[in-house]
Amino acid sequence: MKPAAVAASGRLPDGKGRRVAVVCAEFYPQLAAWLEDGARRALSDCGVADADRTFVRVPGCFELPLAAQRLIASGKFDAVVALGVVIRGETPHFEYVAGECAGGLMEVQLSTGVPIGFGVLTTETEAQAEARADPRRGDKGYQAALAALALLGVGDPG
Repeated sequence: MKPAAVAASGRLPDGKGRRVAVVCAEFYPQLAAWLEDGARRALSDCGVADADRTFVRVPGCFELPLAAQRLIASGKFDAVVALGVVIRGETPHFEYVAGECAGGLMEVQLSTGVPIGFGVLTTETEAQAEARADPRRGDKGYQAALAALALLGVGDPG
């Protein structure tokens, strides 16, 4: 299956010489592992060297914006990939966490100009999250990393 981020141009973004941080919420450990595996494969496929990749874990999705902000503030990264899962459940917790996470990551991205690949799954059920995170099915970690790398070329001269 051809990833959606590749379909438009027919090729993968060039990640050679780019430094990328991947920050992953570990609240759902198996889903986090799948998402991170996808991001690792995408960075590899795009030519990002092992030495230019940093992987950070945070407890949950609510912590992703601050982690991304701190990674960007270090000046060491050209892009960040944010990964995690929020499943609805029976309380309003979903709305607070999912909305604040998305808004926070957007705010960090816009205020810094550093691309953040958004790989935060917001689903009704764990089965839906599994279908999206699983590398054999949705592979959203892969797609989020491609999105971050693709944005690095937007607006570059030449």
